[in-house]
Amino acid sequence: MPRIEAVLIDIDGVLTVSWKPLPGAVAAMERLRESEVPLALVTNTTSRSRASLAAALAGEGFPVTADDILTAPAATAAHLREHHPGARCLLINTGDVGDDLAGLTLVGEGEPPDVVVLGGAGEDFDYTTLNRAFRHVRDGARLVAMHRNLYWRTADGLDLDTGAFLVGLERAAGVEAAITGKPSRAFFEAALAHLGAEAADTLMVGDDIESDVLAAQRCGITGALVKTGKYLPESHRTASGAPDHVLDSFADVPALLRASEG
Repeated sequence: MPRIEAVLIDIDGVLTVSWKPLPGAVAAMERLRESEVPLALVTNTTSRSRASLAAALAGEGFPVTADDILTAPAATAAHLREHHPGARCLLINTGDVGDDLAGLTLVGEGEPPDVVVLGGAGEDFDYTTLNRAFRHVRDGARLVAMHRNLYWRTADGLDLDTGAFLVGLERAAGVEAAITGKPSRAFFEAALAHLGAEAADTLMVGDDIESDVLAAQRCGITGALVKTGKYLPESHRTASGAPDHVLDSFADVPALLRASEG
């Protein structure tokens, strides 16, 4: 096993569920801080801005700041500024991520957009709204999605996420969305650049075998799947590949790092 010099960590389902810490997660994060391992929290969460996420996590005892967090909304803003400068964007998202989308031109329901942007699924993903998005895309608007996650874990159980709706929208409109968060290669490359780390020396810890773990492994990053959050044995069994490591929880990460030191 290669020596691990840096760690990328998913938040939802790895550190927390419904924003409450999973057993041993805070203590494990503290041990990583004590060992001075460079780390970044990489999340497809679209309900909160980076600052809001940092405040929520710090309030639960995690030693993190906004500078430690990379989000799909922030990656989306960077993508739009680079590939669609000045575009009028229709955002369909449940939650407030306005701080991470500063500088973009967001339009209302009655204005034709240049880009339709799908964030996180929720009450805003109703028939009228998705049908409106479908028509805009059919009329030539580009389709951008922050992620393809099919579901996520809450305190009440699994809930549908954006990917469950995105697949139908893509097929109906005959297009393929540009994905800006995980599992896109650009997102992982941005995270590595943020840490100044090499892929071969970095560990990604996630509860989504496809979007977190296998996507990271395709970028040359070592992947660790945790059996918390959205983890399901059947998803693990039928996945498109095998994780480098399978852990019971994030609490096992410090031991994995010590083992990598040989």
